[in-house]
Amino acid sequence: MSAPPSLRKKPAPRRPAWTVAELLRCLGDVPADRVRLVPTPGRATTRHLTAANASGDRLFELVDGVLVEKSMGFEESRWAYVLGLYIGIFLLEHDLGAVLGADGLVKLAPGLVRSPDLSFISWGRYPREKRRAGATPDVAPDLAVEILSRSNTRREMERKLAEYFAAGVRLVWIVDPKRREVRIHASPSDPVVLTAADALDGGDVLPGFRLALAEWFAQAERDGPAR
Repeated sequence: MSAPPSLRKKPAPRRPAWTVAELLRCLGDVPADRVRLVPTPGRATTRHLTAANASGDRLFELVDGVLVEKSMGFEESRWAYVLGLYIGIFLLEHDLGAVLGADGLVKLAPGLVRSPDLSFISWGRYPREKRRAGATPDVAPDLAVEILSRSNTRREMERKLAEYFAAGVRLVWIVDPKRREVRIHASPSDPVVLTAADALDGGDVLPGFRLALAEWFAQAERDGPAR
């Protein structure tokens, strides 16, 4: 016989952050200059997110009702774009789904909207419902790719990994341009680390996709015409 509802153990609610230090820690130790204080942290909504992203040249995510600036610079954008080209060419021949860039926001949970640097959504998951212009779909991509930049912290990426897999993401690639490494995650922990000597494999998410990392790295790092 089960316990009555009043006696069933309920998860303890998350205590609100009362100081700036607590807020930053909750967000994953992100630098303070990436956190927007208007609207008040904890009260931001997807409407505020849409307005913030439309108002300037910065891209924000929504994390626990807080607008957090997306960390992505010139070089990181190029790494993501080049990878997106390879995946896009593959998808022209293998009609498995769609690839999106960093402005392809996805709602993973209430109050949580993330912006992978690159993502792939299979046709089976692709949102088909009608949405108002600018609305963020409730969908977890099959593949999420994050290109590390200087201001990304270890705890921030650990939090993102946990969120992605809790929402149903099947595969996460975390790319470190400085180390020239790609960490392959099929779960939040125990990644497989690849280097320029290896090849990137799409596995069950992008069956048949294979890319030599040396080729991708060389294209992303070019600073002049090919000779």
